[in-house]
Amino acid sequence: MNFPGFAQLLTDAQVQRVHEASLEILQEVGLEVQNAKARALFKQHGCGVVDDSRRVTIPPRVIEQLLKSVPPRFTFHARNPEFDRTIPDESPLVMTASSAPNIIDPVTKEQRPANSEDLARVARLIDQLPGIDLFSVPVLAADAPAGQYSLTRFYTAMKYCRKPIRGSGDPGGDSESILQLAYAIAGSEAAYKAHPFITHHHCPIIAPLKLDENSTEMMIFYTEQGLPNHPTIVPNAGLTSPMTLAGTLAQGNAEFLACAALMQMVRPGTPTIYSTLSTVADMRSGAYASGGIECGMLNMAHAQMARFYCVPCSGYVGLTNSKVVDAQAGYEKAMSCMGGLLAGMHVLQFAGLIEALLTFDFGMAVVDNEISLMLKRVARGMEFSEANLALAEIKAVGPSGMFVDTELTLERMKTTAFLPDIADRESRENWSKRGGMETADKALLKARKILESDCPSLFSPEVETRIRQRFQGMVAGEFKLSENWKAGGATPTNNAVQSAILKNHEGVAA
Repeated sequence: MNFPGFAQLLTDAQVQRVHEASLEILQEVGLEVQNAKARALFKQHGCGVVDDSRRVTIPPRVIEQLLKSVPPRFTFHARNPEFDRTIPDESPLVMTASSAPNIIDPVTKEQRPANSEDLARVARLIDQLPGIDLFSVPVLAADAPAGQYSLTRFYTAMKYCRKPIRGSGDPGGDSESILQLAYAIAGSEAAYKAHPFITHHHCPIIAPLKLDENSTEMMIFYTEQGLPNHPTIVPNAGLTSPMTLAGTLAQGNAEFLACAALMQMVRPGTPTIYSTLSTVADMRSGAYASGGIECGMLNMAHAQMARFYCVPCSGYVGLTNSKVVDAQAGYEKAMSCMGGLLAGMHVLQFAGLIEALLTFDFGMAVVDNEISLMLKRVARGMEFSEANLALAEIKAVGPSGMFVDTELTLERMKTTAFLPDIADRESRENWSKRGGMETADKALLKARKILESDCPSLFSPEVETRIRQRFQGMVAGEFKLSENWKAGGATPTNNAVQSAILKNHEGVAA
């Protein structure tokens, strides 16, 4: 990011005080640690452990010593190293938000449970949207065979998306199947571990201050194996953390420190991410208000704490409680996203989901791609230089002149300004002639245009054979255009207008 500095909600003294408060929480309150292996690790490193209550207290010196071994960089690997992304070097990166149970059907526009065919279409769409860098598998698959719940999601995602994949699995056979799938795709276990193209994600902290059994087991396992993984902390002010931003920040920060310390106990030097989804509940109903501006503010503050620790940061920021692609979705996403960007957040997790992370919408993903490209334009900064001050040109044009036909204008007309694909800048008259389409319908048509293009599997026949031999009864995982779209059926608008719009949107990324 080409900024001389970052936005700060907290003074340096306040950052230091949050750090001290978090250490006090860990030393005097501690955590309930459900996982016996984790309790043993804490005990080995000088922490107070009361096995009967599963309470663990962590001295400040333990945290401060272990933090020294956390690397300042984290890499998301893809099958093709061309798509690898490292933070903070290549920030800001944008990621899809994850694990929504539902999808908005692109034809009927009704919500329904997502399935593996939906996931194939989602993976293809994200693969083709240049503003979205990372694919955290954003929907579940209701049609997954028994015992292949997570396997179905990873298989279908990697079959149609070239970008780094992030996701989670349950301990035992589920997580082992994910690794066996990765080995089959890579060709061998050794080949996969030389370039692990799955980033494993988990939420081991159950706020407030409780390390669970299963996700903690997975964090320990992947760390032992040297495989890329990271936790996310999720305090919710008024429900699972204090009803103050400062209190929620201090508690959430303590929860991150506990997870980071545990990872370093398992394997010193393990890369991790300071990843957050901190929110403030709407106490009128207890609603989960991930679209609230306070979610953006808390992520900004967490980004400051991450800089204090020299740890890469990521946040679920730019979320919305809206049920459709509308003005609420736009302003909730944009305001928090800009806050996160200006605060120096390295990864922004929001693309594609609406309704407080419950639902994926194809049109929303296209709009979020445009938001992402705008954010990346801001991150480029003003590219300040003597040449860009353009004094010679200003003098040459002089008073009352025009810059429309100067060499500098011709040279920079496609690069100085971001040129949106979905946002409309035409006059009302021209907009009306082109169908007067609202953003949601225009974005859905762009999604359809992408999904109508050829979409071969990314797996070779040999890879597919290895997978099928290893996993009996695997879903087909084939990409298919929605039947009504294929038949020219229900669409957001009439065919004449649709054709006109599509002709103006041929610039889909290859």
